[in-house]
Amino acid sequence: MRKYQATGLSCAIAPLVVGMGALAPVASAHSGPEQVVRPDQSIQKAVDAARPGATIVLTRGTYRGSVTITKRLTLRGAGEQTVIVPGKDKEAQSACAKAGDGICVTGTDENPVTGVRIQSLTVKGFKKSGVLATRTDRLEVHRVTARDNGQWGIAQDRSTRASFRLNTASGNGDAGLYTANVFEADAESKTFDTRGTVISDNRLTGNRIGMTTRRLRNLTAERNVITGNCAGAFVVLPRTVNDLTVRHNMVYENNAYCPATARLPHLQGVGIVLVGAEKVLVTQNVVRGNVGDSPYSGGIVVFGSMDGIPNDRNVVRANLVLGNLPADLATRDDKGKDNKFVHNVCQISVPAGAC
Repeated sequence: MRKYQATGLSCAIAPLVVGMGALAPVASAHSGPEQVVRPDQSIQKAVDAARPGATIVLTRGTYRGSVTITKRLTLRGAGEQTVIVPGKDKEAQSACAKAGDGICVTGTDENPVTGVRIQSLTVKGFKKSGVLATRTDRLEVHRVTARDNGQWGIAQDRSTRASFRLNTASGNGDAGLYTANVFEADAESKTFDTRGTVISDNRLTGNRIGMTTRRLRNLTAERNVITGNCAGAFVVLPRTVNDLTVRHNMVYENNAYCPATARLPHLQGVGIVLVGAEKVLVTQNVVRGNVGDSPYSGGIVVFGSMDGIPNDRNVVRANLVLGNLPADLATRDDKGKDNKFVHNVCQISVPAGAC
């Protein structure tokens, strides 16, 4: 079986000259002026010179080096034929490159970067994350492939109103798709309001964890296919929420083996896990064939937080949960209360009676 080792948490324009050539902008009815960049030219130079609202169009080919975006613009490739990979060491001058990330979208608490769109490209082979967004608003990451990155495929921290749709994340060292508030230590009182982030129609396969959402509220994860990972989906520490929903996902056969880390035990056969969560709705998912002997193993599992924060008032309703071992539904939280399992189709529950 495939093994993974997770790493630590880390981390109208004028004509533009990029590389050796100069290309005139082309008007776009949707996104303002467009600037075409070829593989022998610099994406970062085009981004730096672009005015807010511009579109950077990447042709087919391989582009080397990280990219930092701090203003509203669109970065659009030609699908899987547009590939961004790490550059040479002597070219790694930006903070994004030095951290080992591919595309960095970076704002501040006072001035989040708004309206960035990343579309139709592949980012692969970076030491940390393929795409890393920090303090953004209305970010769109659509039809992006994030492959074989050392930590996260696509990641976002402390951001609002994002849309992650139709992406593929595979072979990443930690989560294929990671959304979080990682800067606040007090999880119970500092759950971050994403104001409606949507994670939908993504394919997450062959990662350590397919998807993790941590210390967030007002978020929906729906219609994702999560398979072939060591663990399917973790929902960690959303508190006093009542508006985080996991629905209509296919979570099956996440049976690869990942060794233990300093913080987590080994992972294998993990479907959907709630950790220290409150008022999360898990509904109408298909969770099948997740089999393993990790403490988290099983179909849909309610698990106590390492910080001692219980799971309270979560609802697991109308899911098809079959063929998971050691159980289809499981509560492994002695401190949790009022967690409800209602109208699920399943065979084995721990404790008995939830099926």
